[in-house]
Amino acid sequence: MILPIYIYGQPVLRKVAEDIPADYPNLKELINDMYETMDESEGIGLAAPQIGKAIRLVVIDLDVLSEDFPEYKGFRKAFINAHIVEVDETDTDTSEEGCLSLPAIHEKVTRSKRIHVTYLDEDMQPHDEWVEGYLARVMQHEFDHLEGKMFIDHISPLRKQLIKSKLRALLQGRFRCAYKYKAAPVR
Repeated sequence: MILPIYIYGQPVLRKVAEDIPADYPNLKELINDMYETMDESEGIGLAAPQIGKAIRLVVIDLDVLSEDFPEYKGFRKAFINAHIVEVDETDTDTSEEGCLSLPAIHEKVTRSKRIHVTYLDEDMQPHDEWVEGYLARVMQHEFDHLEGKMFIDHISPLRKQLIKSKLRALLQGRFRCAYKYKAAPVR
């Protein structure tokens, strides 16, 4: 089932997400719904807060980029109770990012090229690993959602000032996107 994407201004996007208990109801169904929602909205990652759930769940599909990044051929994974344990700040990269919860906003963000993460896979098996490259960027972006953060929190105050009118338009429901969404409550 395709779920609505929550847009900037929705309170759930600023909440710190909770770990998911082993007996969380219909978890596999929720993961499938998140994949379907992400595919329909042409995203490469989706965090549960973006569909209105303050739980630590992320889905990532980098297979769509496999023409440019052959190492991601077939990469489609769910990350349950995901946490960034450590960030290697000795090597960073600045690239443009966008977000399904911030339609039409793209900004350059500096992120570490290497991170240490822990998570459970769809079979609730634990993983503790160092991740590098583009996947590390995507994980940082998506895992930020689990901490109540968005990529715009990583841009300079000047850049934030320059996009202030775009952010205000999102808050007021003045935007277009090609996917199902839930706009911020009107203030």
